[in-house]
Amino acid sequence: MKKWIALAAGTAMGLTAASSAQAADELTLQLKWVTQAQFAGYYVAKDKGFYEEAGLDVTINPGGPDIAPPQVIAGGGADVILEWMPAALAAREKGVSLVNIAQPFQRSGMMLTCRKETGIESPEDFRGKTLGVWFFGNEFPFLSWMSQLGIPTEGGDDGVEVLKQGFNVDPLIQKQADCVSTMTYNEYWQVIDAGFAPDDLVVFNYTDQGVATLEDGIYVLEESLADEEMADKLARFVAASMRGWEYTCENQQEAAEIVLENDATGAQTEEHQVRMTGEICKLVGDSDGTLDTAAAETTVDSLLAGGSDPVITARPEGAWTDAIMNKVKEM
Repeated sequence: MKKWIALAAGTAMGLTAASSAQAADELTLQLKWVTQAQFAGYYVAKDKGFYEEAGLDVTINPGGPDIAPPQVIAGGGADVILEWMPAALAAREKGVSLVNIAQPFQRSGMMLTCRKETGIESPEDFRGKTLGVWFFGNEFPFLSWMSQLGIPTEGGDDGVEVLKQGFNVDPLIQKQADCVSTMTYNEYWQVIDAGFAPDDLVVFNYTDQGVATLEDGIYVLEESLADEEMADKLARFVAASMRGWEYTCENQQEAAEIVLENDATGAQTEEHQVRMTGEICKLVGDSDGTLDTAAAETTVDSLLAGGSDPVITARPEGAWTDAIMNKVKEM
């Protein structure tokens, strides 16, 4: 990722005097969730002036439980959104022409975290147990996983009882569920902070189980790609954002502090955000933003195998493109 500093500097020097004198190009980014280190790269890129150096004036809008990024961009409320591929493909199938233009996260952070005292050691031990699962599109990797294992999700001794889980880990703590959905960078640590030791838990990472779906991709509408000026802005946005991620992962304490400065709610703690930054950087890895098409196809396969009510009904066409990344690499 170290190339982004040199690349961004070259881009800045490449701006003509005329364009430098003009107002920066405005761009609005809609986040997938609330302000937290999951999005540190974008806040850092704005705070450190990377967007400004790229000739951009970027507005970052936090998300939340009542905000669906595909709806926001379809309604004209954003130029770019961050979204998980299952939700993006579902929206595309329903008529919102979302296209993945870059993929900063190389690896999924989704896990199923179980109390060891339940006797669960392998996925086969899920039978007869109660599992907490997030819905709103996040259930499909789980349903696909159970389908591939041949485990019914309607309860019974041979199946699993699915508990519709809120965005917390209370069902595990209160022993209402044997396992709950967690992210490597967030809810897992809520379990630890609740008094569990790592040895008290058994964790199943979706990536390791071969059913992970891509998360936190950068998406735009197809019509944006047809506009050459917008395509140029998007390329500059991706380059500056990846520079932000590089800086984040090399300066994790500072990046977490920048996130906290942008959290209007004041609900986040420094300890949690620093820890989250470290975990998020493991998902970013050495990404330059290029989408791994094999991982995208695996995501599609997982969704199509998601039981009797799959999130998509047909293999998508045109749901991702390398056009913007090719522009970035030419900078």
